[in-house]
Amino acid sequence: VMVWLRRCTHYLFIVVVAVNSTLLTINAGDYIFYTDWAWTSFVVFSISQTLMLVVGATYYLTFTGVPGTATYYALIMTVYTWIAKGAWFALGYPYDFIVTPVWLPSAMLLDLAYWATKKNKHSLILFGGVLCGMSLPLFNMVNLVTVADPLETAFKYPRPTLPPYMTPIEPQVGKFYNSPVALGAGAGAVLACTFAALGCKLNTWTYRWMAA
Repeated sequence: VMVWLRRCTHYLFIVVVAVNSTLLTINAGDYIFYTDWAWTSFVVFSISQTLMLVVGATYYLTFTGVPGTATYYALIMTVYTWIAKGAWFALGYPYDFIVTPVWLPSAMLLDLAYWATKKNKHSLILFGGVLCGMSLPLFNMVNLVTVADPLETAFKYPRPTLPPYMTPIEPQVGKFYNSPVALGAGAGAVLACTFAALGCKLNTWTYRWMAA
């Protein structure tokens, strides 16, 4: 009974984390709509994607203990996103900016760190977290440069309203200098480690709760 209860809890966690990760990253391409705030939005979305990927992938990876499951988790997120974005596409929103599976290569680095250090959790947190956090903004920029022209898209799919706090005072005030990838990678490298640790801890808590 306990084995099945633990397995059910595991699958419940995976579904909940994967769905919520997807929901939080579902509009990761929204920076193309805010042309003046594109770089700022890009940095914020890159960090949020990194953290959501890391916590779920690390949880899954440490639960199974099998290198490769982090990439599998990223694949789940990607497919969920394709399905959800398909619904957006049916409503007339652009589909191209999320088709690129930006999470897969970063998740592969998590798997690599876990495998190369012989399943050492602390190495996974430190090395895997840094690699994932630094790489995702880079892959996200590849995602950005492969989509349609942001200005053209913004005019073709205008937002009906823009909240006051997002309205630019003058063009480009929202840009973080000239390197959103570097800023996203720097912040992501630090924060991803903490979320990788959280993913490991969620695994520990799950086992302790099931053993009680």
